[in-house]
Amino acid sequence: MIIPFKGKVKFPITLDAGVWIFDDRKIDLNTYFEDENKENLSENEEYAKKLSKYWEKEIREGAVSPPTVKSERQYEKVKLLTGTFGIKLAPFLKNAEPKEGSTVLVIETEKDDVTIPLEKAEDLILGFSKEGKPLREDGPIHVYYGDGSNKEQPIRFVKAFRVE
Repeated sequence: MIIPFKGKVKFPITLDAGVWIFDDRKIDLNTYFEDENKENLSENEEYAKKLSKYWEKEIREGAVSPPTVKSERQYEKVKLLTGTFGIKLAPFLKNAEPKEGSTVLVIETEKDDVTIPLEKAEDLILGFSKEGKPLREDGPIHVYYGDGSNKEQPIRFVKAFRVE
């Protein structure tokens, strides 16, 4: 489950996919690639969008009493046990600090290596859970392009990331 992040980096790090389920930055892969506006919206735009959805729902369905803390916890627990999740590679790439002159990220797999320009590597999504289970058979992670173009055939059997 441990994946080394090595090569031309200031800080070689290791990634542990087993702990990402508790990370607040996790992404629901069942809905992420279907979202029309994945691009980063400003805080005001995001707030306005959420608020308008809320009021639209209130008008259509009427007011609903807020969920209790207990029901909210139960919902989150079920979501974690049945969800398919990923996490963006960008924060880990930033923490490793690629050295000046680095141009590509090489994804080392059991079969071959996949080379991606460093600029595009920031958009990669690392899938670590499918239907609440770790990716043991073809994992420990799956790598998805940020645009979802390989959603059905992600990069599997990842052993390491290497910056060159």
